[in-house]
Amino acid sequence: MAGNKIFISIAGNIGSGKSSLTSIMAKRFQWIPYFESVQDNPYLSDFYANMKRWSFNLQIYFLAHRFRTHKEITELQTSVIQDRSIYEDVEIFARNLYELGNMDKRDYETYSSLFKEMTAYLAPPDILIYLRASIPTLISQIRKRGRVYEMNIDKNYLSRLNESYEQWIENYNLGKKIIIDTDNLDFVHSEKDFETVISTIEKQLSLDLKLFT
Repeated sequence: MAGNKIFISIAGNIGSGKSSLTSIMAKRFQWIPYFESVQDNPYLSDFYANMKRWSFNLQIYFLAHRFRTHKEITELQTSVIQDRSIYEDVEIFARNLYELGNMDKRDYETYSSLFKEMTAYLAPPDILIYLRASIPTLISQIRKRGRVYEMNIDKNYLSRLNESYEQWIENYNLGKKIIIDTDNLDFVHSEKDFETVISTIEKQLSLDLKLFT
């Protein structure tokens, strides 16, 4: 892959393993990792305590952060792997908040309009990797990482997000996509499982001749 820039985004529900896979793939291929703004996010804890009050604020914060990150990535000359894409925000998270009554119609339409205007200026990732995981797997992973504000995430909320992800990934057509079922994989602690994931990704990369010299 030397001499060719690759831009990969990893998509998936809360607790699906995006950050972990981003980290280990960055080390494996010497790519630059970009992570979702979590630890320094000023709205997350308030959002989980009161979604209706803070949903619009949180989504605007994420949109600004991801737009800035995506723009920076496209301007780089080196390969990058990104934890969560900007395209997941409006189709999955904002839409679910609206449908659940946690974001009113006016705010949702304003947010959606802003999203469309901003993403019109962005080149999509070369490849998007979707980590598919069942609710038990997501709950287990969330508990393992131990973020206090995530401990009481409603299972129904995660389930709705999973449904939205399935619809979204089926219709995603901005670039190549890879779907990896993670329920029976532990790519963080199992070298064999990690190599299985890498093999799947490398196979797709090898088919895309424009990414290689």
